[in-house]
Amino acid sequence: MTDAAVPARKGSRAWRSLRRNPSAIVGAVIVIPIILLAVFAPLLPIADPTATSWTAIRLPPSAQYWLGTDEIGRDILSRMIWGARASLLAGVISVAIALVTGVPLGLLAGYFGGWVDMVISRITEALLAMPFLIMAIALAAFLGPSLTNAMIAIGLSAMPIIIRLTRGQVLAVKAEDYVEGARAVGLNHVEIMGRYILPNIVPPIIVQATLTVATAIIAEASLSFLGLGQQAPAPSWGSMLNTAKNFLTQAPTYALFPGLAIFLVVVGFNLLGDGLREALDPREN
Repeated sequence: MTDAAVPARKGSRAWRSLRRNPSAIVGAVIVIPIILLAVFAPLLPIADPTATSWTAIRLPPSAQYWLGTDEIGRDILSRMIWGARASLLAGVISVAIALVTGVPLGLLAGYFGGWVDMVISRITEALLAMPFLIMAIALAAFLGPSLTNAMIAIGLSAMPIIIRLTRGQVLAVKAEDYVEGARAVGLNHVEIMGRYILPNIVPPIIVQATLTVATAIIAEASLSFLGLGQQAPAPSWGSMLNTAKNFLTQAPTYALFPGLAIFLVVVGFNLLGDGLREALDPREN
């Protein structure tokens, strides 16, 4: 069997395992529709999420307003769909920032060891000593309130977890015989890391990235709730909850829908991450 056929066979086996995994299926059923709604929100026949109507303030769900209206007459369904764009974008971009910064640092620390590993590991441990959400809030407050700054803050806060995971995987892989063989034939460090180490540590990183998306969505909602994320009048699930807390007695459903959306998307990504872990774990296949 050729080298190219081995990854293809592993990928096919992982895909079959993923399709048979109940957690992955349930997670996909929850996450995919929300992603589609967020992506195609501009094409959907829904109201402008920022349009106000002083004759439709805090209306309950009805045929005209499926989820009701908010304190200044904006359609909650429309704001929920457009708010999904902010939450999912924050989750994906934040994790991308964490991966772009964390994977190279973890790769360098695990591969070279010595003082490189000592410096990166000590900084990582110092960052991990601070709770994730507290660090994100501090960075977001320092950078200023906006969705972009919130994504940067969340990404940098998640970076230490990626560094630690990558370093641990590299330490395990670099001791394998095929890596020693690559050194013996004279390949340089960049070729060994790029061709032999990095491809073999991708599966656990994918799993961790999927789980981190859920954490990043909660963090974005928390920052928006505190006024450090998406800014008005642009919708966000966290900012909707922040406003809804003032009207719990007059319009209790206003807080229900964004809270339920955050709950469902976080559960969906966690279930999907668990399914990916089992599918990509060679001991499970």
